[in-house]
Amino acid sequence: MNESLVVNNSSAAPVTGESLPWMEAESSILNGSLEFSTAPFEFPINPWDIMLCMSGTVIACENAIVVAIIFYTPTLRTPMFVLIGSLATADLLAGLGLILNFVFQYVISSETISLITVGFLVASFTASISSLLAITVDRYFSLYNALTYFSEKTLQYVHLMLIGTWGVSLLLGLLPVLGWNCLHEPASCSIVRPLTRSNVMLLATSFFTIFVLMLTLYFKICKIVCRHAHQIALQQHFFATSHYVATKKGVSTLAIILGTFGASWLPFAIYCLVGEKEYPPVYTYATLLPATYNSMINPIIYAYRNTEIQRSIYMLLCGCFQTNAAYRSRSPSEV
Repeated sequence: MNESLVVNNSSAAPVTGESLPWMEAESSILNGSLEFSTAPFEFPINPWDIMLCMSGTVIACENAIVVAIIFYTPTLRTPMFVLIGSLATADLLAGLGLILNFVFQYVISSETISLITVGFLVASFTASISSLLAITVDRYFSLYNALTYFSEKTLQYVHLMLIGTWGVSLLLGLLPVLGWNCLHEPASCSIVRPLTRSNVMLLATSFFTIFVLMLTLYFKICKIVCRHAHQIALQQHFFATSHYVATKKGVSTLAIILGTFGASWLPFAIYCLVGEKEYPPVYTYATLLPATYNSMINPIIYAYRNTEIQRSIYMLLCGCFQTNAAYRSRSPSEV
């Protein structure tokens, strides 16, 4: 799900032959959507663009650490960490895309580069959201098929999910570059130029589909967790306290995951469906910025809270790059 990110007043009309900075807001009456601009940079940098660039910088730094830790730690090769690595890679690329987007807006004026940047951001954020769905599926199967989860078949299944995730994301990212854009048909533009309204609606619909699937799977996960906690409590003859604590912890974790994801992306996804290009650009910025925060929070929820990743970070900070200790691979249900 993506963006173009520079807002300029249309009071200074572009001169013929000059090239526009990315995403100019024409007038608030004629066109409030974010779009490319061919006028030379004459105005102060838009503070929304600065915030998006800062967000991209934090996202890139956070996720680069996660990618490096997983890549250089041999013990982190289980299906769970492969999927977390995919999520971190997607978020890392999204962060870099936001930074490049800022640079290209104010330094390089090229429709070709702008289209590539838009496609890059679409592919990165799509891969991030799809990786979250893949992690949810993995967690469900780790509970539903707990006895056979740690098998070679599971790893093969995870690799197939990753191929599908990145294949679809790359395809969606290539659509604007290959011609599905509104550069030559301004009337078809969406709230995020140069994406067409139909393209944006496709991305928003895809998000809602993934969100519903995640809600369904996490509801089933919650039922399994509650049932397991109840069975363990009965075996230990200590039903009241243990069942309550285990259930509360599981439900709280799921609520944090879904709440964070929904709060970050739902406003922008809804606005993509109901917004018009004539609306003020500030609405697009105000809904888009929280969506980027999801990529900032993902490494905290899925990586930094994991004890094995914490241990690996501690070892790197202490200069202990090798260890003879054998670590038990945890299942996603333990994260």
